[in-house]
Amino acid sequence: MTLRLGDEAPNFKAMTTEGEIDFHDWAGDSWVVFFSHPADFTPVCTTEVGRVANLSEEFEQRNAKRIVLSVDPVDEHHKWVVDVEETQNTTMDYPIIADEDREIAHLYDMMHPKVDDTATVRSVFIIDPDKKIRVMLTYPAAVGRNFDEILRVLDALQLSDEYDIATPVDWRKGDRVVVKPSIPTEKARERFGDVEELRPYLRLTPDPSAS
Repeated sequence: MTLRLGDEAPNFKAMTTEGEIDFHDWAGDSWVVFFSHPADFTPVCTTEVGRVANLSEEFEQRNAKRIVLSVDPVDEHHKWVVDVEETQNTTMDYPIIADEDREIAHLYDMMHPKVDDTATVRSVFIIDPDKKIRVMLTYPAAVGRNFDEILRVLDALQLSDEYDIATPVDWRKGDRVVVKPSIPTEKARERFGDVEELRPYLRLTPDPSAS
């Protein structure tokens, strides 16, 4: 199955370390960061799962739930959690999906046979409260992800949705944002106040959430 931005995130039922879930029901009206790992008891995965647990408050502030998938069974997930908590100095507070038959991995196109036909790649999906896929990222197994970047993308998505703006390169919360080309400059000044016009198509305004 090929997924595209704006598609509805496919629903599924699965067993997790927190019991059986229906994905859409579990997500509720929250944003969701859904990511996959090649396998349990692997070094890069252990650091990533621990990092996401340590960022719990950051995700909560953004109304974002976290859930991770691995192709190993639940009993192995529970054993692995002990290692994650001990080595990463954290407490696991979000579920790990067991996907032994790889049905969910195939549903979300997490299997890339030219890389590995038995393990998932490092996929990330950011899903909004309407269950629409807003971001898709794919990393090879050997490269750990930067979850500070995923938080940054969440901030940008939520700001854009609320204020109808765009964010420039390397944007961080509080930085100036971009006025969309569809908004005339005078209307932008009525809406946002201060607008700097570098070019007719390139206009910057202060972060509207900071006012």
